[in-house]
Amino acid sequence: MEITFMVALVIALALFFDFTNGFHDTANAMATPIATGAIKPKTAVALAAVLNLVGAFLSTEVAKTVSGGIIKEGSDGIQITPDIIFAGLMGAILWNMITWLKGLPSSSSHALFGGLIGAAIAGIGIHSVNFESLMQKVILPAIFAPLIAAGVAYICTRLAYALTSRHDPETGSKLTQKRGGFRTGQIFTSSLVALAHGTNDAQKTMGIITLVLIAAGTQQPGSGPQFWVIAACAFAIAIGTYAGGWRIIRTMGSGLTDVKPAQGFAAESSTASAILASSHLGFALSTTQVASGSVIGSGLGRKGTSVRWGTAGRIAIGWLFTLPAAGIVGALTALLVKTGVVGVLIAAVAGTSAVLFMFFQSRKSHVGHHNAVEVEEAGQAVRFRKKKAMAASRANKSKGVQ
Repeated sequence: MEITFMVALVIALALFFDFTNGFHDTANAMATPIATGAIKPKTAVALAAVLNLVGAFLSTEVAKTVSGGIIKEGSDGIQITPDIIFAGLMGAILWNMITWLKGLPSSSSHALFGGLIGAAIAGIGIHSVNFESLMQKVILPAIFAPLIAAGVAYICTRLAYALTSRHDPETGSKLTQKRGGFRTGQIFTSSLVALAHGTNDAQKTMGIITLVLIAAGTQQPGSGPQFWVIAACAFAIAIGTYAGGWRIIRTMGSGLTDVKPAQGFAAESSTASAILASSHLGFALSTTQVASGSVIGSGLGRKGTSVRWGTAGRIAIGWLFTLPAAGIVGALTALLVKTGVVGVLIAAVAGTSAVLFMFFQSRKSHVGHHNAVEVEEAGQAVRFRKKKAMAASRANKSKGVQ
């Protein structure tokens, strides 16, 4: 009876984590098209929710990595228990809520892995973690994926502006640049990111639920997620996406760099490509890190655009601390639940109280679709020198050369 209760509790907690993952990562797909005015905020999150739902049904490779790759389980490995998984989820959820409250686009994926690893080490031992799989499937993608995405976005942005640049053939002076097509194209690319997000992030919760079913002995080790698990996780992340992570949308959409449509198009294309490739290979990628890297790369790719490195630094610190911070909370929770039913109840009450406290704190400075991004102004917010000043600068340089 106790095992059945713990399994039900973990499944419910996992689906809540999936919900937080949805509203935490809405910005990955929709921040830049909202910022450039390509799509209205409410329409954007509704579209993202539907595509997250669809994407969750397209692949299960990442779910298999989570359920049978990071923590050893089964007859040939460590028999992880539902209470350890419960502790890991608690660490992931609390870190997700903290970073959401602060508006930091940290990695829900790394919060999940950190919480699970911390709980497993505290509750079972360090030998329970498959460090080879952790390095290959989590750590290395976390290092290289944002850098690759930033590089691709930078190149795409430079190409986009170079190919659409218009000059008078006689005088050589710049003509009005017609790049409105990129704003329309953003609807497609942001939709592709939302679809890709569903193929990667929803699967992590599928993997957790599959892991707890294996731990409880109701599913064979090494098997993939059942259909009802896939469907439940798909709907949970879709509902969370529709709820909208407006705080993080504000940071991603206008906090990193002032985004123009061509930049947004390049960033989203880069993000979607990286996530879809990683999902196919079974890499449990941080979609937030990839999206942030793409936005920064696109910012560097446009001449005259400034990237706010202070904001980028805050995000990088969030990335750096996510795994260990969630791991510490997961470990402390694991030590508590090892004491028995009373410990589980104390952890559940404390965790619920912390989540409610952070939710009510967020209401004091509410961020919604009306103020997440200044949609009308964001597209014009890039600061360039005045044409006269630029002409004078060119003239001075020319005199200096002569």
